[in-house]
Amino acid sequence: MAFSDLPSKSDPIPLIRGAYVPPAGRCARFGPRKAWHLVGTICVLLSFPFIFSPCLGCGAATPEWAALLYYGPFIVIFQFGWAATQIAHLSLIPELVTNDHEKVELTALRYAFTVVANITVYGAAWLLLHLQGSPHTGPTEDVSDQLGVQDVPVFRNLSLLVVGVGAVFSLLFHLGTREGRRRQVEEPGEHSPLLAPSTTQPLLLWKHWLREPAFYQVGLLYMSTRLIVNLSQTYIAMYLTYSLHLPKRFIATIPLVMYLSGFCSSFLMKPVNKCIGRNMTYFVGLLVILAFAAWVALAEELGMAVYVAAVLLGMGCATILVTSLAMTADLIGPHTHSGAFVYGAMSFSDKVANGLAVMAIQSLHPCSLELCCKACVAFYHWVMVVVTGGVGVAATMALCSLLVWPIRLRRWDPGA
Repeated sequence: MAFSDLPSKSDPIPLIRGAYVPPAGRCARFGPRKAWHLVGTICVLLSFPFIFSPCLGCGAATPEWAALLYYGPFIVIFQFGWAATQIAHLSLIPELVTNDHEKVELTALRYAFTVVANITVYGAAWLLLHLQGSPHTGPTEDVSDQLGVQDVPVFRNLSLLVVGVGAVFSLLFHLGTREGRRRQVEEPGEHSPLLAPSTTQPLLLWKHWLREPAFYQVGLLYMSTRLIVNLSQTYIAMYLTYSLHLPKRFIATIPLVMYLSGFCSSFLMKPVNKCIGRNMTYFVGLLVILAFAAWVALAEELGMAVYVAAVLLGMGCATILVTSLAMTADLIGPHTHSGAFVYGAMSFSDKVANGLAVMAIQSLHPCSLELCCKACVAFYHWVMVVVTGGVGVAATMALCSLLVWPIRLRRWDPGA
């Protein structure tokens, strides 16, 4: 929910001086990004536990539309809050650092702490599932190896644990990170020059971004990246459970391996980017993901090799995600005042694309009357191939456009 690794730009003197400024001044020092982050955090805290808890007042005879009306508002509030926290948090990166390599380092650190959070969640999920006593006895004992209604308390407790830990680290983030203040325009004085310096750049407003080809190039690359990362995480559980017929504890251990490999590879991002550049680093990550897709497509049974495949997917996803975020920061450059719009547009495109992709995949689901039938074994197998290999090909085409036309803003007329 929040990451306490962001460096603080404050020093003791301004902090001491801040104790004597009027309350309005202290509010101004909070900054719009941190304000939106706080609003989003509150929305997540208030909505997330209800999403993973049983419907209050619902029973076995409750129709689906009633449950939809119950969960719908909580999902909307959560999605709004999550988007607000992510966009505000990402838009702080170009504000805190200006050097390209430092942007990669800060983005990699952010991803590393994201992985730590995910590892904590999956570790807690594994522990809760492991400690859960099976309510079945006799011939139906193996039912506990599959997800079902009996697992609802596990995910409810997990959501409460996630919210509690996230609230603590969000508090640390707001106490320990200071958002940089924009420089105030000085009033002209007696000794001010009559002509303003010609080096001053006009503001790049949100409408100007819509005229920049690089904005759409990076947006397409980021959207493809998010499709690979999000869809592979969404369908990995079904692939493990229904296609590979693995026990349900693997839906915690395999993502855990993925995040551990991504965590380790995130520390290589800065030296690798320095050595071979942004584009080649992204291409290397794509090659790893395409290797995973080819392996899944050709192998019907993975066995213990599923852990090796998880390492490949984790390393590849971490590489392309960190690099695409660094490319977005490169696109923003010194125009940090409109950076939130860029990150917001990228986030909006990836959420719409992910939603449409999930709708398309679910509309093709072969089992209409039950959760999973024999046909869904091959279905989820090829879903994993398409969401990694197929989307990986689309990401390769977007990367080729950046090789031909590198990230560069055109000369534009601020009065247009």
